[in-house]
Amino acid sequence: MTETKRHGLSDKVSDIILVTICVVIMLIVAYPLYYVLVASVSDPYDVYAGKTFLIPSQFTLEGYKSVFSTSSLFRGFGNSVLYTVIGTLYSVVMIYMVAFPLSRKDMPGRKWISIFFIITMYFGGGLIPTYLVVKDTGLLNNMWALFLPGGVAVGNVIIVRNFFENNIPKELMEAAQIDGADNFTVFFRVVVPLSRPIMAVMVVFAMVAYWNDWFTALIYFNDDKMAPFPLVLRGILITAEAQNEYGSDKTYAEANRIIELVKFASMIVAAVPMLVFYPFVQKYFEQGFMTGAVKG
Repeated sequence: MTETKRHGLSDKVSDIILVTICVVIMLIVAYPLYYVLVASVSDPYDVYAGKTFLIPSQFTLEGYKSVFSTSSLFRGFGNSVLYTVIGTLYSVVMIYMVAFPLSRKDMPGRKWISIFFIITMYFGGGLIPTYLVVKDTGLLNNMWALFLPGGVAVGNVIIVRNFFENNIPKELMEAAQIDGADNFTVFFRVVVPLSRPIMAVMVVFAMVAYWNDWFTALIYFNDDKMAPFPLVLRGILITAEAQNEYGSDKTYAEANRIIELVKFASMIVAAVPMLVFYPFVQKYFEQGFMTGAVKG
């Protein structure tokens, strides 16, 4: 009886220690974002002077007013939503189409095809050859330039392939084939329904990548109306800095203050959509990421 009590007490102590460690790590990770949020509604000079820690100093919404007063902001937001949805669907479909055949050990040339994909992780043509390919294929000022050149992330393909190999029962696929199902039926009726956790991981990876991608659009788009949300925010910041440098109706100190507020506000505005979306897939994300890892 005494040993049972001691064992129970040690479990409680270890739980308290683990929870404490997790809370500390969570605070360390979450505080920078909270700090940016507080800084976005505080006087930037107080922020840089170290007067802002947990509570805003000289509360102001001027940064957000400057960001949302730009007419192209909502168009950029709509563009990013469109690019993110299409790019995520395209990326996940392509990853599944590549990973499933590679997970089948009876696939002819499986080893050499896998090596071919892995080589692309270490060697690439670079920006200029890629730009020339995109240009010669007529994809400049075309949203497909965001997806086609890099739609299949080899690292994600490996994760999904490992998931298929280690977590989809081979006996279940064999039973379906005995019942007369072909490979397409096995894929859509067996593999896809059982791989929702890893699919959630791929969806999150793709959404974050496409939502934050501004450099690809900067290279391949010449039309400002096609600019995604992060590129619009970048343009707002550049415009504010240019007005400060070349003169405006504000004093230098006031203009510089607005620029700093715009920086912080832009960070928050860009991060909010992903922060809102992530809790809905967190459970599947954690499960899929762990089961899709390489097993020894």
